[in-house]
Amino acid sequence: MIRRMREADIPGAARLEKLYFSMPWSLKQLTESLANPSYLFLVAEEEGGIVGYGGLLRILDEGDVTNIVIEEAHRGKGLGRKLAAALVEEGHKWGIREFTLEVRVSNLSAIRIYESLGFTKEGLRRKFYEKPTEDAWIMWKRDGSGSLFL
Repeated sequence: MIRRMREADIPGAARLEKLYFSMPWSLKQLTESLANPSYLFLVAEEEGGIVGYGGLLRILDEGDVTNIVIEEAHRGKGLGRKLAAALVEEGHKWGIREFTLEVRVSNLSAIRIYESLGFTKEGLRRKFYEKPTEDAWIMWKRDGSGSLFL
């Protein structure tokens, strides 16, 4: 099930951050961001536990996908795609028609998901990521229609 993140979900999201990101968001950062009305966080929940989450930051009329992570044991089930699609759908409800994100050039599974949702590579940020240092694709989804078929 994909749903909006609640304050009680923050420790689960922080656990996923520590497990899978080299520069994880802290509990404080997650708590402050969840309270900020410019952010939207969704969680993937299975059997009462948080197995993934994603974030979207609204900047004027654009959306920046800040993070998407699925617990390794739950990958390959389509949850990452469902989470990304739900962020776009919710962004459309806010009036957002252009979405951007950065993704490690080596993260081929995430790139395939984003491309399946209409994101395209529009630039490269050299040495964007640390620990390890890696380039990032800048991807955009520019969709004036307001609808996305899942």
